[in-house]
Amino acid sequence: MSTAPTLVVIGGGPRGTGVIERIAANALELYGDLPLDIHLVDPYPAGGGRIWRPDQSPLLWMNSMAEDVTMFTDETVELAGPVVAGPALHAWAEDVRAGRVTPDAEPAVLAEIRGLTGQDFPSRRLQSAYLRWTYERALAALPPSITVHEHRTTALSVTGPRGSRQRVRLKDRTEPLLADLVVLTVGHLDAEQEPEQAELSDFAARHGLIHLPPDFTADTDLTALPAGEPVIVRGFGLAFIDLMVLLTEGRGGRHENGVYVPSGREPVLYVGSRRGVPYHSKIGYTWTGERPPLPRYLTPAWADELLSRPGPLDFRRDVWPLVAKELGHAHYHRLFTAHPGRTTLDPEVFDAKYAAADPGSPELADLVAGAVPDPADRLDLDALDRPLDGVTYESGEALQEGLRDYITADLTRRHDPDHSTDLAVFLGLLSAYAQLIRLGDIGNWWHGFFSYLASGPPGPRLEQLLALSRAGVVRFLGGSVTVEADEERGVFRASAATVPGEHIEARALVEARLPDPSLRHTASPLLRTLYEGGAAVTDTGLLSVDPGDSRIVDREGRPHPRRFALGPFTTARNSGAFTRPRTGGPAFRQNDAAARAALTFLRDLSCSGRIAS
Repeated sequence: MSTAPTLVVIGGGPRGTGVIERIAANALELYGDLPLDIHLVDPYPAGGGRIWRPDQSPLLWMNSMAEDVTMFTDETVELAGPVVAGPALHAWAEDVRAGRVTPDAEPAVLAEIRGLTGQDFPSRRLQSAYLRWTYERALAALPPSITVHEHRTTALSVTGPRGSRQRVRLKDRTEPLLADLVVLTVGHLDAEQEPEQAELSDFAARHGLIHLPPDFTADTDLTALPAGEPVIVRGFGLAFIDLMVLLTEGRGGRHENGVYVPSGREPVLYVGSRRGVPYHSKIGYTWTGERPPLPRYLTPAWADELLSRPGPLDFRRDVWPLVAKELGHAHYHRLFTAHPGRTTLDPEVFDAKYAAADPGSPELADLVAGAVPDPADRLDLDALDRPLDGVTYESGEALQEGLRDYITADLTRRHDPDHSTDLAVFLGLLSAYAQLIRLGDIGNWWHGFFSYLASGPPGPRLEQLLALSRAGVVRFLGGSVTVEADEERGVFRASAATVPGEHIEARALVEARLPDPSLRHTASPLLRTLYEGGAAVTDTGLLSVDPGDSRIVDREGRPHPRRFALGPFTTARNSGAFTRPRTGGPAFRQNDAAARAALTFLRDLSCSGRIAS
């Protein structure tokens, strides 16, 4: 039996891959040539994991352009370990075409790679091949003394005292893995149904209806949704876009020159949400010129001061005002430097007065109104967040035309560099996200707002949405949507504040969103046992981790010496396991800190001779 220390990484998707890449990068400095066994546990192929697995529909795209995706660090990432450069997705595709890289991919994916440009939105299957190659490159970079063992199964529990080896119980294996240290990188979680969802499912079962609760769209069985029948869809984000594609092109329809040609097998999707509009289109141009200096107000010192305050933080009171000012700084810096003809004040004077004004104050509003004559050039975050608030239409047909106009205007603006202030705000959002991670669980609103503005669908998807609307396959419900279960009629009924007095009845309801990442409602036995075993969670159910190195924190506030966790189910969740090149990559920083802490712990354990047999 090996006497080498044992590290178990649970989750082989991009986050687990990133941790192994950072172990390889830091091993020479921190671990030398000491032996180490790494056990990687995931029922799906390592690299992509579940979400980015290769066996999914080729119709499903990434919502980022190929040039905006990387798994590798650069000099913008704040990390203690070494930067190890690597290709972004589009550059990797160039390497494949040049014969410098030979990926393990299906012929259809190789064909897609041959035609890929930096401005294309790749399929998720192509991203899976990139992630698999990244994983294999990380394995090759490990010292010969470090061995990785893959277990294509599910981890069911982690138990064991704080001061000794952990026991990782696996499905389909009698004996547990014994681990000196465990890192959880399990990604998005399945969940048990919330009370409202359980009631809707019970109602559907009693009346022979269809209710699809929150889930990963690619994993949802959509065959029960009948052709030609109305389906109420609650949720207008990226999960809806996937649903839309799978129920239209996935059923044989096709898009031809802006017109949707139906197959006749599509249902009719009645879609609405709180906002009532889709996420904003991805920006369709690249940055030129001077970048806004970020962070300006959301500095580490600001975060330190907030964290030093007694009691819990209130996001709207303590955090949002300065976030809004930071986003305004990015917006107006770009307006004054790239579009000075649309301003009336010296930029240095404006900047000084903007810095001196309190967030959200009348003085700040007066300054902007005087310096930026056109209201369309001013940043109105409230209007961006809820564009249909206070807006009503006389009829459902009027709403269809109104939302088509709204989506068309959004597409036009997001592809017009004359509105490059939008891209500056996007950069401000990325910078703000990196700072807000330090604050822990700040509630769900911020993450939803970030996704709505910064992580929307590709422009071509919204063009397809417009075509489907014109074809009558998609119908818009509006904002502040409510869904009722009518026991007497045995149907679901949806209405929206945007069209008072109108409603739609349907025998099918789809919740187009991911399950909430709450340990209190998780369907994962692994995370449930952690919660029941004393791991601390926040009010929203996120797993508490140490912001420095991602060690799991217990309910007494103690970081566990042998358990780490990274990902969207933790208080250090961020916008993704991979990122745009040269944008700081907060996930990479977290991976590096966790890898260095793990290697240091395992080195000290090995050198002290305290490895259990």
